[in-house]
Amino acid sequence: MAESFGVDAERYDRTRPHYPDAMVTRIVAGSPGPDVLDVGCGTGIEARQFQAAGCKVLGVDPDARMAGFARREGLEVEVSTFETWEPAGRDFDAVIAGQAWHWVDPAAGAAKAAQVLRPEGRLAVFWNAFQTPPDLSEAMAAVYRRIMPDAPIYQRGLSDPDAYAALRAKAADGIRQAGAFGEVEQWRFDWERTYTRDEWLDLLPTTGVHTRLPAATLQEVLAGVGAAVDAAGGHFTMRYATVVVTAARGTGAS
Repeated sequence: MAESFGVDAERYDRTRPHYPDAMVTRIVAGSPGPDVLDVGCGTGIEARQFQAAGCKVLGVDPDARMAGFARREGLEVEVSTFETWEPAGRDFDAVIAGQAWHWVDPAAGAAKAAQVLRPEGRLAVFWNAFQTPPDLSEAMAAVYRRIMPDAPIYQRGLSDPDAYAALRAKAADGIRQAGAFGEVEQWRFDWERTYTRDEWLDLLPTTGVHTRLPAATLQEVLAGVGAAVDAAGGHFTMRYATVVVTAARGTGAS
């Protein structure tokens, strides 16, 4: 699935949510310099935000289609998984990963990050957790229970602010296992975005298992979800919790 998102890179870049400016500012302020390595950079959504904040960003992504889009948007990208990526002696002030660290082995990834970070350099991995309004979440979940009974994550709806708790715990454990970082911190940034029916249906095919659904099944899902949004008034406000797991590399780490 990690390499399925490039099926429609343009749609992915157009529809996927960005990250709070306050998060970018805090990561930059907590890093010793402007050189950033973006792991699983995709189309460059967060990379462009860090560039706008004055950083020099190198992206790494296993999907050549996503990398190609990011390059067309002005980002330098190397095609590789992070675990097998060759740093060639380069080092960085921050290693970041937006909506991507769950595709990386958390222990191996943290160890690799420690290798390429300068002293006091920061590792920051983050996710946008969806929080759909409860009534609409249940209506959408009913659609998935009917059409996709083998995808239990969607049958529970998208209203849990702690949906990424298990991934955050794995990331934190991996950082601790690396033995090269200081205290692991977890940050949270709450924000909102209103979606129309069409905007949400444009985004949905870029997420999770939707990227690999047969066309007929996807259309059935979109029709059902669209009807649920229509019944809710044709638009809704999505609450997001951007959750961050982060630590600074120790000055004596190697």
